Amino acid sequence: MSSMSEPSVPAPSPTPEDNSADNLAVIARQAIVDEHRAVFGYELFDRSTASYAHSADSDAALLFNALSYIGTESLVGQKLVFINCTHESLSGGHLELIHPEKVVLEVPALPSEATAQDIQAQLPVLEQLRRQDFRLAFSEQVLCPAYLSWLALASFIKLDMTTFAVEQAPALVRFAQEHSSARLVAEKVESAEQYQLMSSLGVRLFQGYWFAKPALVKAHTIRPSQATVIQLINLVRKQATTAEIEELLKKDPTLSFNLLRFINSSGFGLSCEITSFRHAVMILGLRKLFRWAALLLTTSRAGGSSPAVGTMAVVRGRLMELLAAELMPPEECDNAFVVGVFSLLDTMLGLPMDKALESLALPQPVVDALQHNTGPFAPFLALTKACESGDEVAFALNAEELHLSNRQVNWAHLQALTWAEGLDAP
Repeated sequence: MSSMSEPSVPAPSPTPEDNSADNLAVIARQAIVDEHRAVFGYELFDRSTASYAHSADSDAALLFNALSYIGTESLVGQKLVFINCTHESLSGGHLELIHPEKVVLEVPALPSEATAQDIQAQLPVLEQLRRQDFRLAFSEQVLCPAYLSWLALASFIKLDMTTFAVEQAPALVRFAQEHSSARLVAEKVESAEQYQLMSSLGVRLFQGYWFAKPALVKAHTIRPSQATVIQLINLVRKQATTAEIEELLKKDPTLSFNLLRFINSSGFGLSCEITSFRHAVMILGLRKLFRWAALLLTTSRAGGSSPAVGTMAVVRGRLMELLAAELMPPEECDNAFVVGVFSLLDTMLGLPMDKALESLALPQPVVDALQHNTGPFAPFLALTKACESGDEVAFALNAEELHLSNRQVNWAHLQALTWAEGLDAP
């Protein structure tokens, strides 16, 4: 069976900047077929970077690109999507954005040095995903005694043909059939003999080079400025009205394009097309809108900056907000958040800070802190930077200037890191 062709994806005309490698979403898909060789689903792999290292960030980026940039109708049609996950990503808030009927989460076994307690500790996360109606796929390792607590949660068990001898196949398949209700997938099938063996044992789903090699699907991404995404995060964080959020979406066509593209994807599970910004915001709700914006921020790159820069900016914003709450009224705490979250804007956009701030209407005290390190927010920003760098002298001086104790600052820093790690909605 030959590999699938690469579909073209309609999108607004790319700018010259869009033609860079950073603005190209590349996803490999490999078919999973049934006994009649009809496509049952596709396993997706992120190929947008030179490194294929698997991480929680790559999981999030893969789902985001698949749903937002490439359009799931041309990528997978109405078929199931199988996504390899890390255990870190399985507890990530981005899964709230995905319609569980469309996605199968492939759950890896833990490292070989994992203890029985380690394996058991993952069970609550897996059980919660099942309660949310996600289907879980496991490797043949789930058939080992140590993993039997996971076995009842399996919707699919993938049997890697390279991990066991041919003569072990009958016992392996029989054990899986007797001790679970999961559908079995023979994986890495590379010959007619392997296919015939597994088929004779009752396996009905297959994946491997003998059926189809992975095919690449590419699309140019159209990314909003990270400053705009941060503005959206701040609006949602303050529980702004739908009209206020709609106004921001109207100011940035690429942001609104990404949102409408995402919410109308088949992975989101809606039966009608959403064409209004206001309707999109109402359908998503503030919590999911925050998740989407945070994922857009952390999976995008601008001016060559790392997604980690966006996360650091969010940590700064939250830390400054918490520190300001000890000394300032609520409206000033909001401005402190803006100072922190925009303090890395020059790095994210690859521009001097004054240029980066030109298009934003910010209060003068915010501008003073960001551009000149002056005004009421400057000591908070200096203290925040000292927390990051571990500069004990700067930490002590700035904490003393603000009359904050070490305990107050350290607790706020921990809270900010925890808040930003999951990018949880308030």
